[in-house]
Amino acid sequence: MTRAQFLRLLLGGAAVAALPGPLRAQAGRYDFWFTRLKYDSGDWDVDARMPSNVITSLIDYTSLRVDPQEHVVALSDPRMLQAPFCYLAGHTLVEFNAAERQNFVRYVRNGGFVFVDDCNHDIDGLFAKSFEKQMAALFGPKALRKLPNNHALYRSFFSFPDGPPATGFELNGWGDDLVHDYLKGIEVDGRLGVLYSNKDYGCEWDYDWRNKRFLAEDNTRFAVNIVMHALGGG
Repeated sequence: MTRAQFLRLLLGGAAVAALPGPLRAQAGRYDFWFTRLKYDSGDWDVDARMPSNVITSLIDYTSLRVDPQEHVVALSDPRMLQAPFCYLAGHTLVEFNAAERQNFVRYVRNGGFVFVDDCNHDIDGLFAKSFEKQMAALFGPKALRKLPNNHALYRSFFSFPDGPPATGFELNGWGDDLVHDYLKGIEVDGRLGVLYSNKDYGCEWDYDWRNKRFLAEDNTRFAVNIVMHALGGG
């Protein structure tokens, strides 16, 4: 099933009618809602202001019907399977329990999209090593691959001809003192199901919305690309 088919199923009349009350209302009113995944290991509740900035940019730049609220759902909760987009982040250990593993694989294989961001912005830290180990166990040792910088993600809405934009955290020499010129991903049936970043976009976009006017260029524009690519199913 492609992501487009997944979303049509989700938003179709029969599917909506079968959902529990709150999800039925949500699916009927919005094209997009921001779902943060919480998991038993590690610290999932990071970058508290980031979702509101991403949501604001989607409202400002696109014609999507966007839910203005962030939704926090446990990865082990079957309700996460209904989300059009999920965000997972942290600094420390990522070690999914059985229910979390089952839902993650089911969601990705059935058309879902998870954006995973390493808040340590490095490739040798605990989050990076443990998350990549999880992905190898769930999808195979070669499933998580570097995305080429001409990937459709970088032109899904705004144009990023040089690939993923750098973050201030990389440029300031924190983490592993590298500016990562690539993102990684897991593709399922030719579509991107997991997007993985060591660049710490969550912290980059975690600021008081009133400070956005001081930016030379809106740095959440790349978040719009991520969401639009996720919804487009490519």
